[in-house]
Amino acid sequence: LKAGDDLLVFNGVDGEWRVSVAEVLKKGVILRAEEQVRPQHHGPDLDLIVAVVKKARVETIVEKAAELGAKRIRLTITQRTNADRIRLDRLDAIAEEAAEQTGRLDVPTVDDPVKLDTILDGWDASRRLMFCDETGGAPVASAVIEPGSWAILIGPEGGFSPEERERLRALPFTTAVSLGPRILRADTAAIAAMTLWQAAVGDWER
Repeated sequence: LKAGDDLLVFNGVDGEWRVSVAEVLKKGVILRAEEQVRPQHHGPDLDLIVAVVKKARVETIVEKAAELGAKRIRLTITQRTNADRIRLDRLDAIAEEAAEQTGRLDVPTVDDPVKLDTILDGWDASRRLMFCDETGGAPVASAVIEPGSWAILIGPEGGFSPEERERLRALPFTTAVSLGPRILRADTAAIAAMTLWQAAVGDWER
């Protein structure tokens, strides 16, 4: 772009603005705000917690979670996690690109990997947890999925350990659900779970 050109920008707070390029510098540009095009809107209060898997699949999960409206993506390490090293800067860039592509006016945050026990120890009980359990649970369509703050938990390729599953099912804020009779890869499970959640209580009716 050159001086005088227009583009649309957002910062996650002030909505979407039409701006013009006022000056092109060596390492950036100065933009002039012209008018607000859309007011700020925030999507559903949904976190996606996913066990770290292979790099390419993590990147797919981050991209699709941003497209499907996740507010926050929390990477976790479970007892059976076996995955590549994570580049958070790369995942942040993927989330930004996906947000731009979908037209949303905020970018989901992507958190450094944290042990699952640590996440559960510091859990805010006002946020419900949809625990996708490959050993079985209520179908999402018949589970009690009510509006409010939620998180979806997706396990590693090797599944949750018996100890992790026992703890998760015992938590008062957890709803254990099944994603069907087939064993899904983590990226497929994340997309399926978010789609079902969105259909139940998300913002797809807007």
